[in-house]
Amino acid sequence: MSITKDITIEELVETIPASVKYLMNEGIKCIACGEPIWGTLDEAAKEKGFNDGDIVRFVGELNELANAPSDAPENVQRINVDKLKTND
Repeated sequence: MSITKDITIEELVETIPASVKYLMNEGIKCIACGEPIWGTLDEAAKEKGFNDGDIVRFVGELNELANAPSDAPENVQRINVDKLKTND
């Protein structure tokens, strides 16, 4: 699956559950606070004050996350989104 800025938040989190933590770490926190987010990744990011360059980066990193084997946490670190790792 290819992630674009036009993916809905609902589809994104259903397809890539780890995207919730990624987006929270980037400052799009309403996903976890109980306030529903409707619309696209682009709309949610712009609502939080992110620019087009930030959104391009989000799309790239989310695509890498989507393509990382789920049983290989070292791949998450390799794609420079180590913010996704838990502190357990």
